[in-house]
Amino acid sequence: MTFQFNFTIENNLENELTPIGHGVLALDSSKESSVSESKKGVYEGGLKIWECTFDLLAYCKKAQVKFAGKKVLDLGCGAGLLGIRAFKGGAKEIHFQDYNSMVIDEVTLPNVVANSTLEEEGNDVNEPDVKRCRKSKVAQELCKCRFFSGEWSEFCKLVLSSEEFFEKYDLILTSETIYNPDYYGSLHQTFLRLLDKNGRVLLASKAHYFGVGGGIHLFQKFVEERNVFETRTLEIIEEGLKRYLIEMTFK
Repeated sequence: MTFQFNFTIENNLENELTPIGHGVLALDSSKESSVSESKKGVYEGGLKIWECTFDLLAYCKKAQVKFAGKKVLDLGCGAGLLGIRAFKGGAKEIHFQDYNSMVIDEVTLPNVVANSTLEEEGNDVNEPDVKRCRKSKVAQELCKCRFFSGEWSEFCKLVLSSEEFFEKYDLILTSETIYNPDYYGSLHQTFLRLLDKNGRVLLASKAHYFGVGGGIHLFQKFVEERNVFETRTLEIIEEGLKRYLIEMTFK
């Protein structure tokens, strides 16, 4: 799957990604990503597309993860690629959440819009009626998407109070969100409060995040101690920095 980007790659991604063509990006595995560029409580790295996001995208394709008819949350979405994958896969509703409103406004939302264009149909693309029809269809599709900014606890309060009966998420996608152990409690509570009883979390992470101390094994231990979720390793990527994909479901 290719993605279109509606912001300046070179300025925002600081060489973490290498452009390989119009609307197509590939990870430059020769460069190590670092969470030191985030600032706790101010900026949490949403202007970068971290490499584990591509791991999870590849897994979704390989495992043929089903999105059709599901309610999906892209948690800590950044550029929104995971949510866009769900959008293109026919999810009935997709929510995008990032800590920073600037990331949502200037990166996520423009990217979702850029990737919402329907495939060209027929040869009459210049006819006004065809254009109006296509715009109408795009608008209908975009109504499936909602965008949120702020910390996870406040996000939970907002969505749970926004509807008389809140339909919980069938699938939560999240990448590189467990780098700081200080956030584990809030993240665990978010999963607990927002995931449907039959839903699942797909989480991508590096084995260890140098400088802040988080990582997959520490997080799995945290989860196990609370005895709410079961975790299962889906894939281990050995290339470059060791990375993991795990699934979380209620016990």
